[in-house]
Amino acid sequence: MDKTGRSSTLDWTAEDDYWRTNYRNRPYIGSETNYERWQPGYRYGWESANRYRGKNWNEVENDLRSGWDRFEHRSESTWEQIKAAVRDGWDRMVGNK
Repeated sequence: MDKTGRSSTLDWTAEDDYWRTNYRNRPYIGSETNYERWQPGYRYGWESANRYRGKNWNEVENDLRSGWDRFEHRSESTWEQIKAAVRDGWDRMVGNK
């Protein structure tokens, strides 16, 4: 981990551990408290931030929206249902959290 608490390597396992511990504090969780519901969104955001290095969220959101349906680890959630978790995963990876 680096001084911001982010994984300093491209290691999804470390990120997964972080989100598994911290996801319940996010405002969009509501009654959907099962981590497995949110985990694909965090992973997609994390992987996408790595893939689109140097880009900001607004530049790539449309690509991410259309790519969600093809993401190999995706859940049954629609983009609108999972978008906040994707954004959290993205923001944490690029240092906005």
